[in-house]
Amino acid sequence: MQFQVENSHGLRAKWFARGATLAELHVPDRHGQRADVVLGFDDEAGYRSGENQHFGCTTGRYANRICKGRFTLDGVEYQLDVNNGPNHLHGGPQRALDKVDWHGEVAAATGPGVRFTYTSPDGEESFPGTLQLAVTYTLTDDYGLRIEYEATTNRPTVVNLTNHTYFNLVGHGAGTILDHELWLDADRYTPVDETLIPTGKLADVTGTPLDFRTPSKIGRRIADLVETPAGGYDHNFVLNGTAGTLRRIAEVREPRSGRVLIVETDQPGVQLYTGNGLHGQLGKQGQRYPRHSAFCLETQHFPDSPNQPNFPSTVLRPGETYCQVCVYRFAVE
Repeated sequence: MQFQVENSHGLRAKWFARGATLAELHVPDRHGQRADVVLGFDDEAGYRSGENQHFGCTTGRYANRICKGRFTLDGVEYQLDVNNGPNHLHGGPQRALDKVDWHGEVAAATGPGVRFTYTSPDGEESFPGTLQLAVTYTLTDDYGLRIEYEATTNRPTVVNLTNHTYFNLVGHGAGTILDHELWLDADRYTPVDETLIPTGKLADVTGTPLDFRTPSKIGRRIADLVETPAGGYDHNFVLNGTAGTLRRIAEVREPRSGRVLIVETDQPGVQLYTGNGLHGQLGKQGQRYPRHSAFCLETQHFPDSPNQPNFPSTVLRPGETYCQVCVYRFAVE
């Protein structure tokens, strides 16, 4: 099932129920010409295929990695499937949130949008607790796409949700994003081992290719990372500001189109990913998606938080509500 909405300011979006997935997002450039700036497929079958690399989906129950797929909660050890080398990634290989069909309905409480709901049963992908989930996408009057997440549980569990949209501000299939200019409000990042699991330290970005506190082209220093296990940028940044407070944390500028993407979140971290695993697969309208032809800014908690006591907690208990807000807002210059 698919849903499509448009607002009066020239934003148009399309979603599929599979994975509560953002499939299209049409945004004006400096001349008022719209382009679809997200990678994806023409139909739902593409999102069920092996060529799908989490394009545009709602990711979880636990986005990002959990070391060896194991964590202990209230004295009970849980073993998840490992689907990323020795580790668990993005909720699992079979019934993660991007691999199930959500219930969707057009919603217009605060603007045109879509609300998706899904009940993840106790034990799905070996996570404890029945999780009641809702994700609401809204096109806003300030050229934004607002994403609101809610979740409740009947047993203690861990939750970390994000959206995994791949952006190219020229348009999907329009070449690499290495000339896109990024500003990121983060003084620190979480260093990782050779399997991309955090060591537990919070390191200073100063003097590293991860320092985007002064705007810099994404491709300027990516060569320093291509031969690492990440294959480019695939790093969690420790965001400045107060977690739980919606704040501007990133801006991406594309000089040819004049499009600017502004990212706001209330989360403690963001994962910058530069499409290192893209390999020329066929996407929408017959476009090819080569390596580094998109970037993701995935607002979330830190990777492997259930095993890192010094990281912000991702535990959700009965009677609590997991809430998160992310805004992808556009401008031109």
